[in-house]
Amino acid sequence: MQIGEVAERTALTVDAIRFYERRKLLPKATRTTGRFRLYTEDAIERLRFIRQMQELGFSLREVGELIQLRERKVDACESVRELLKAKLADVRGKMRELRHLEWELEADLRKCNRELSHRRGHAACPCPVLEEATGVTR
Repeated sequence: MQIGEVAERTALTVDAIRFYERRKLLPKATRTTGRFRLYTEDAIERLRFIRQMQELGFSLREVGELIQLRERKVDACESVRELLKAKLADVRGKMRELRHLEWELEADLRKCNRELSHRRGHAACPCPVLEEATGVTR
């Protein structure tokens, strides 16, 4: 089938399919005499795999590793487990960073709320969040 049909069946763009081919995640397609790319069901299955792995947060380099491991079938399980453990550790680290960011944003919001409440009966002061960000505290 031609690239347009593959794009439809995989919910990818034509450009994405060409990109994966350039990155050697997808074998080069055979071509017709008119130079149209022709793909097989195996290509569709591989493209779905690539998309699924990217949705799990794997980089293209990691997806390439997983594709190679997938071809080894039985021998790949331990290596896949290590990749999954590393990805899970990365995700947990990002979650910790996001929780810290959430805490900082909530603290800054509380400062803004206090200042705005204070302004109801007093003269306005500079925004405490902006003042602290420049290293000036009052």
